[in-house]
Amino acid sequence: MSDPINDAQDRQIAEVIEREQSRLRNFICRRVDDGSVTEDILQDVFFELVVAYRLSKPIEHVRAWLFRVARNRIVDLFRKKKREALDDIVGVEDDGDVLSLEELLPSAGAGPDAAYARTVLIEELESALGELPREQREIFIAHEFESRSFKDLAAETGIGVNTLLSRKRYAVLHLRRKLQTIYDDFAKGRVSK
Repeated sequence: MSDPINDAQDRQIAEVIEREQSRLRNFICRRVDDGSVTEDILQDVFFELVVAYRLSKPIEHVRAWLFRVARNRIVDLFRKKKREALDDIVGVEDDGDVLSLEELLPSAGAGPDAAYARTVLIEELESALGELPREQREIFIAHEFESRSFKDLAAETGIGVNTLLSRKRYAVLHLRRKLQTIYDDFAKGRVSK
């Protein structure tokens, strides 16, 4: 015997999915390059819809709710990619050995103070990157995180190598200034939990 409440919910969910799927897919697709990732996000959004209906959470404006959930999933995706990209930042020791960001930061397992310092440093780096003008941030990320050459970037964008170098230089100066401040705060004990 079927449950009339669940049957009604299933019909409502199916109607919403049918009505909004194409629009929502296009919205996600414009923001995410990978088709399989687009489909994953779309499925996540519809899964959230089913959960909301099953938990009897009232959704007044379903379309707005779906797009907000999709936007949040896209933001989560970019945050994850940004975090992974930050893990690829490298430094070079005096003997020429290359260090990853992971090796430059305090170990998360070295106790609560080190874990806290690590979190603060990563947040400060992300914040400093976010403060950069778009052009400077894009060239810095492309060159440092994605290991793309200035020559390739110039060919791709049509922007001269010297302009790209200049943009990266300003980005590096800004990041040094911002990270020096947090370093000084740690050294003087001004950063606390």
